[in-house]
Amino acid sequence: MNFAWPDLLWLQALVPLLVLLYILLLRRARKAALRYASLDMVKRALGSGGRLRRHFPPLLFLLGLATLLLAVARPSAVVTLPQQEQTIILAMDVSGSMRATDVQPNRLIAAQEAARTFVAEQPRDTRIGVVSFAATAALVQPPTPSREDIRAAIDHLQLQYGTAIGSGLVVSLATLYPEAGIEIAAPGGESPVDIRHPEFLGPIPGEPGTNPHAAIILLTDGQSTTGPDAIEVARLATDLGVRIFTVGVGTVEGDVISVGGWSARVGLDEASLEQIASMTRGEYFHAATAEDLKAVYRNLNTRMVLKTEETEITALFAAAGTLLLLLGAMLSMLWFNRVL
Repeated sequence: MNFAWPDLLWLQALVPLLVLLYILLLRRARKAALRYASLDMVKRALGSGGRLRRHFPPLLFLLGLATLLLAVARPSAVVTLPQQEQTIILAMDVSGSMRATDVQPNRLIAAQEAARTFVAEQPRDTRIGVVSFAATAALVQPPTPSREDIRAAIDHLQLQYGTAIGSGLVVSLATLYPEAGIEIAAPGGESPVDIRHPEFLGPIPGEPGTNPHAAIILLTDGQSTTGPDAIEVARLATDLGVRIFTVGVGTVEGDVISVGGWSARVGLDEASLEQIASMTRGEYFHAATAEDLKAVYRNLNTRMVLKTEETEITALFAAAGTLLLLLGAMLSMLWFNRVL
């Protein structure tokens, strides 16, 4: 535990002084009581239990005072508290392989339904954006707290040709950092992304996954066919501390789809999705059925809200101290008809 004002901990020295004062007052009261001939009768009436109970309210008072004096020093501790991410980007695959029916009725429809469920369960102040990607990627809904706008963007997703997972991640990062100028440098170029103004990023977190304000949920069948290397883009997310939670849609053995007279088997590339999640300190989830997909999103909802950080807990000490003071005063009034 740390203290913002540690010098004020010297106020705790008042507690033993009050204990000493309490003992002196008890001795004075005992001497005064010797003047009464009925003192032995009073002692027998009280008994040993009554004598002990007499000191209980002052003990609570002293504990409460000591707790309040600790609160004055503004303590802080590393605790795990519920904290919702401020901005979540849903990066959804709309490539042709998402028409596969190994997840009923097909991968895209099941993903849309699960995404709507996820959005509905988020707190109203959470900003959610939607990015779609196939051969290219686009921001179809800027981050907003409006659940109606988010659901409309999810409902209007349409299947397209190609799969560029890296492009989807680039657009997602560019949405989280609009001032940074993050963009795809050139198709097939050596560098997957270009950051024109890195000074706008501010301080870069020292460890992967340490950005408390943003997260990306990547939903795809995991087979990239074009665009920048998704692993290279994930390294940029790692540098920025942004966690990427990956959701693999479909069965590992895959399904056969027919487009334009051509047939192809589309399976789930779990290895890439697991690597992206591991690099960024996110987590990989596999959804082989529509029900699995819904369960994954509910699981994401719980996993993204716990955060361990150093937090000032002055209010907790102040509340505990006040409660002890009130309890001591209440018991004293109940037992002895006086405050203390």
